[in-house]
Amino acid sequence: METNQRREFLKKSLLGISAACLLPGVVNASTDMVAFQLSGQQDLVYRTLGKTGLKIPGISMGTSNINNPNLIRAAMDYGIKLFTTSSYYGEGNNELMLGEVFRSRSRDSFLIATSSRPEGMDRQAGIFTDPNAVYKYVEDIEEGLKRLGLNYVDILFLPFTAKRESVFFEPFLRMMENFKTQGKTRFIGTTTHSFCEEAIRAAADTGLYDMVLTSYNFQTENVSEMNDAIAYAANAGLGIIGMKSQAGGFWDRERTKPINSRATIKWVLQNENVTTVLSGMSTLEQLQQNIALMANLKLTEQEMNDLQLTSANRNPGLYCQQCSRCIPQCPNNYDIPTVMRSYMYAYGYNDLRYAKKTLGYAKIPANPCNSCDKCNIDCTVGFDVRTKIQDIARLNDVPNEFLRA
Repeated sequence: METNQRREFLKKSLLGISAACLLPGVVNASTDMVAFQLSGQQDLVYRTLGKTGLKIPGISMGTSNINNPNLIRAAMDYGIKLFTTSSYYGEGNNELMLGEVFRSRSRDSFLIATSSRPEGMDRQAGIFTDPNAVYKYVEDIEEGLKRLGLNYVDILFLPFTAKRESVFFEPFLRMMENFKTQGKTRFIGTTTHSFCEEAIRAAADTGLYDMVLTSYNFQTENVSEMNDAIAYAANAGLGIIGMKSQAGGFWDRERTKPINSRATIKWVLQNENVTTVLSGMSTLEQLQQNIALMANLKLTEQEMNDLQLTSANRNPGLYCQQCSRCIPQCPNNYDIPTVMRSYMYAYGYNDLRYAKKTLGYAKIPANPCNSCDKCNIDCTVGFDVRTKIQDIARLNDVPNEFLRA
């Protein structure tokens, strides 16, 4: 299908969405936010990504669970600009898939961000420990560029920064700076899942980073502190990209109570210091819904109720705050936050392969918690930690070939 024909098809398919989703609405816009018409049908909200000067839609696409190049093409035709990948998504196959799509597109029609998983980490402490880990990271990124078929990426991220020491870890800091100096990336950023406020402020204080990709959603416990940290970084010129907006996607392990995904994205974008939300869209329907919601970012009363924003006893769902307060309470010193992320990937996102990989980083034994008569961990959000650990630990025994690719 030719590009114009494909675009016309996509325009018509939007009409299948509820008309209420397409009605234009009023957005509380800052001077740094404007709306652009998409094919005469739909408003896309654009914000500027910090000091980079890049204007990108409020929705961007995370590609970790996408293996269909046609969905990437559809996203580009709808106006999605930024796509994120990593060398460890599908053992590099995700980059290969994206490279196939990009070969037929002009280089200025998309923005691509990539990364790799840094080695030499003390995950529980939130710090990097091995200066020599930079060599493997450089190798991974160089191979990723080849798979993407590009001479440079637009954004290179350093994932899993946490404590201030990790953000300022000199070997990685200079490595990222060198990639930018060599022209292999236009901009550099950090990503953070834990100790987020500290990592965000530290990234701004380096004076080197252009942006931060951070966990941020309606379940965030310390939202005032997070908003202050985000404002601090934004005032320093950093772009802010939100991830984990879905907070696990479901309220329950059985996946019978989905979280209102439209409302979760709207919640994040209420913070005008957040440039864009990284959404893991895996179907055309999800893509269409995300495009449609930008017509009006104001949360309705029903959407606020759906997210339990006014409830005194909110359901924690599947989302772990990654606060690490559980670790010193555990006599086995397990990396419980990483185990809880694996639990969320398995039961919330139904991504068993990535859940197992994540679980492997926690290095828990085959029969965890058996040495304890009972669990005395007082979880911040009330998780039954022992039950969850014993449940997800079974995944270690499942051969990879039985897991969904």
